[in-house]
Order: sequence, then C-alpha cells, then structure tokens
Amino acid sequence: MTSRRPLIALHACAAVLGTVSLAVTLRTGVEERPVALAFGVLIAVGELSLPHSRRSSGGPPASGPACGPGPREAAPLGAAGSLSYALLGEHAGHATHHGVAQVVSVVVAASLLGSVPHFARGQGPVLDHLVRRVLAVGFTAVCCQPLYNHGVFDRWSGPTYALLLLALLALTVLCDALVAAALAHSRTRWPFAPLLRDELRSVPGIGSAVCATGAVMALAVAVVGLWALPVFSVPLLLTQHSLRRYAAVRATYRQTIASLARATEIAGYTPAGHARRVAALSQAVGRDLGLTEPELTVLEYAALMHDIGQLSLVDPVPAGATAGLPVAEQRRIALLGGAVVRQTGAGAQVATVVERQADPYPEQPVAARIVRVVNAYEEKVRDAGPGGPLTALEQLRLGTGGDYAPEVVEALARVLSRDCLTLPAGG
Repeated sequence: MTSRRPLIALHACAAVLGTVSLAVTLRTGVEERPVALAFGVLIAVGELSLPHSRRSSGGPPASGPACGPGPREAAPLGAAGSLSYALLGEHAGHATHHGVAQVVSVVVAASLLGSVPHFARGQGPVLDHLVRRVLAVGFTAVCCQPLYNHGVFDRWSGPTYALLLLALLALTVLCDALVAAALAHSRTRWPFAPLLRDELRSVPGIGSAVCATGAVMALAVAVVGLWALPVFSVPLLLTQHSLRRYAAVRATYRQTIASLARATEIAGYTPAGHARRVAALSQAVGRDLGLTEPELTVLEYAALMHDIGQLSLVDPVPAGATAGLPVAEQRRIALLGGAVVRQTGAGAQVATVVERQADPYPEQPVAARIVRVVNAYEEKVRDAGPGGPLTALEQLRLGTGGDYAPEVVEALARVLSRDCLTLPAGG
C-alpha cells in the first residue's frame, strides 16, 4: 500500500485542482472566449494524436517508462499549447484577463475531450498522462498568471522577458519529471532515482522542443494574435510524426529480435517462453541496478538472444540448461551466439554481451553478468520443485564466490521480493 500512496496523492491533487478550477470558471464565466476556444482546440487536437499503446502477445516487454508507466511526452503539441496558454499575458497587443482557474479548466476540458478515443480503446495509462498535464500546467499558471494580472511583468521586455519564460518552463519541466518518476515508481515499483534520471535525460530531446515552442507561441500570440498558433504548430506536428515513425521502426525491430530469439524454442533447444522470461527479468534487475535506457535496450536484446548459439549443437542440451555444461562448452556456445548476433545487425554491444556471458563474472560487462544470473535462475527454478524461487536463489547465492556476481544476485532477490515472494535476507 505504501508504494501506491504517491500515485493516489498525485491523482487526488490533479482531481482537486481540476474540479476547483472548473467550478470557479463556471461561476465567474470565461474571459476572452475566442482565445480560450482556439487554445482548447489546439490542445484537443494534440491529445488526439497520442500514439496507440500496443503490446503484442508473446513479445517481449518494451523497455523503459515510455512503454511501461507511460510516454514521457507522447503529445508534444498538446503540451506546448497548454504551456503557451498558461504563459499567455497578451493577445495581439491587448492584455488578457484569464487567470489560473481558466487556464486549468481549458486544459482539463480540452485534454479530456482529446482523450475520449484513447479511453474508449482502453489504451494504456492515459489517466497518468492527464495528471501530469494538469499538474504541470497548474504549476506554470500559478507562477505566471497572478504576476501578469498585477502588472509585475510590465517592467520586463524583450530578451529579459523571454529568458524569464524559459526559466519558468525549466522549473515546470523539473516538476513534471518528478511527477512522472513518482507515478512510474508507484505503478511499477522500479527504483525512483533511475526513473527520475531517465526523465531528466529525456528533457534535451522533445522536452526542450515543447518548452521552446510553448514560450514562442505565447510571445507570438501576444504580438500577432491567434494566427501564430497554426504557424508554430506545424514544426511540432512534423516532429511528432517523425517520432511516431521512429517509434514504429523500433517496435518492429524489437519484434524482429524477439522472433529470431524464438528460433531456439521452435527448434526444441530451449523451453517455450524462456528467452522472453529471461529478457523481462533481466530488465527488472537492470533497473534495480540503475542501468540507463540505452543500456536496458542492449540488455533486453542480449537476453532475448542469449541462447542463439545453441543452434550450432548437434544434440540439444536437455531443457536448454547450459549453466550445467563445462565452462569451455559454455564459452563456445556463447561465441557462436555472438557471431550470429553480429550478422543480425543488432549491434556490437549486444553481440559482446552474448559472447561474454560465460566469462568469469569479474571480467564481464554488467549486462552479461545480469544475463548469466537470470538465465541460471530461470533454469534452476524450473527444476527446483516446490519452493522453487527460494531454492534457486539460495543456489545462486552459494555460487557468488566464483560463478555469479553477488550484486546481481542480490538485485535479483530484491526484484523477486517486490513480486511478493518471501525471500531470505542476503548475506
């Protein structure tokens, strides 16, 4: 229950902020209705373009928060429009009078309208996406709108004013990263610090484009009016289209790797689902150890194809259990597997992990250590009978003196413990 408290608290904050803002706006009326309508349409269109959340049956789990708790910024146009409206102080040279409540109300109404198709499809964690949007915009509006309405910003103009907006947006991005990491941590129970680090590392990408576009939109609308909205929306639309195509290519490539990994299962060398289970558990252990998103991707691909070298064997190893083979034979299979991986175009890093999974663990890269431990656990738990996870884990701990990296074994224990298994403390 403790791990769910941040999730409940953030959802409650967003719900209270949205409800109070809507109530205040309904009571006081909408200021500058054409401006509110234009920004509302822009935000709704941006939310409609939220990509589909798909996970193919039998395929590997996608890595990262982007595919687990939700996209980092899946609707950049909606985000830029929301931030721009929160920053808006003038329209075509005339001061605007909408306040915090109206900003939040327009964003909530437009985001909900744009999210209806996604809710209807039962698509992914759309609610978390809306919570992030409401809290980020609420923070920006609270910082900006009272100052605008009291004339505090009148003393600044030109570059100073633009820099002030960008500084405010930087704080907004930091707050949004904290919220996103907290939501992901609550839903997945992955360690908070690596999640926050990955969120912050994504900021120089699409996050910076969203912030810059939001600030420029607000400045342009203040001078030329609402015509600035379609003009500055086009670059983000093109960027979003390119990102979706890139994501589709990556998803297709991942499925290709997963299909190749199933060759050993189809040929009868390994049990059905073995590669997928090793990949999923390896990623969980990698997250616990603080691996970055690129490192997790390499780990996923290597874990999926760690047994591909068994295709060179004349007689399959019973149940594909290579952990019990002589070290020389394990290394031969690993080297053959790495040679196959190099031919697939999966990358030299992936091939290196596959090649070195049978080396002494002090000489292995971290990903190879993880694959070795998780693969051994998967093989041992299959044969351990009742109490399999506990028995397999104890066998791994007994092997930390020479075969398995102790820090990886304990990370595996923590991951299994979070999956509600009762495990003995490491020592």
